[in-house]
Amino acid sequence: MSSVVLENVTKQFGSTQAANDVSFHVEPGEIFGLLGPNGAGKTTTIRMMLDILRPDNGRIEIFGGSMTEKKKNQIGYLPEERGLYADLKLMDVILYLASLKGMRKETAVSAAETYLKRLDLWEHKDKKMSALSRGMHQKAQFIVTVLHDPDLIIVDEPFSGLDPVNTELIRRMILELRDQGKAIIMSTHQMHQVEAMCDRMVLIHHGRIVLDGAVDAVRRQFAGNTVEVSGSGPFDQLPQVQLAQHHNHTWQLTLADGVTSHELLRELVENEAITVEHFSIALPSLNEIFIRIVGQDNLD
Repeated sequence: MSSVVLENVTKQFGSTQAANDVSFHVEPGEIFGLLGPNGAGKTTTIRMMLDILRPDNGRIEIFGGSMTEKKKNQIGYLPEERGLYADLKLMDVILYLASLKGMRKETAVSAAETYLKRLDLWEHKDKKMSALSRGMHQKAQFIVTVLHDPDLIIVDEPFSGLDPVNTELIRRMILELRDQGKAIIMSTHQMHQVEAMCDRMVLIHHGRIVLDGAVDAVRRQFAGNTVEVSGSGPFDQLPQVQLAQHHNHTWQLTLADGVTSHELLRELVENEAITVEHFSIALPSLNEIFIRIVGQDNLD
């Protein structure tokens, strides 16, 4: 059973089409990237999944059916806008929000201690939220998102305000939750994190899905006529190569018109002056693809 299913979902605010025929599904045990520029419709889509907004048309299923109050307790949501109670102590905030998710106090205290210690917040548990740094706020927000052991976790810019050490810590925890069978929806502008963590993705632009699929498949879809090769030999003198660039012991070879990667590989293998240690199609980064799609549209 899919954790989330959207089929042909639409939502309009006045003349603005916030969601236009949006369809995708999210499975248990995967990290799903929900991507798009600011104003693309991502937050509207998330709010419809959470039953905060109702779609104008289409179908949304959560855990196999309509949203219920019980199902809401199976969901953890980390919004981009942070809003923990500034005048309350960190531990009190965590326990209060855990109680809203139906957790018994003893269970919540034990789980909170585990997370606070792991995220290096234990010594700050009695400080008011207003006394904590931005990074500490972010880690606290993550704790209240996952403390009740939800089956569906939605995180919007989960690494915002974190230094590299804490970014890696949160990243590992998200991967652990995926390995436990949780369905995770991640919305972020950090495309390198999407490449490293997400199994599948959609890119929403002007309320409509413009890219959909496995992350590697999307990158291959936009691969050009460039290959990456490491080894030794006169790679830059091959007639099949239009442009050769050398970076960090790796050659990027742009093929001449009409030459395929298979033809070049055959030439490299048969050329006695060349030794090949690695050969692969040069895949564009998601950041390059994002800019190509969204940036070109903005220029137009």
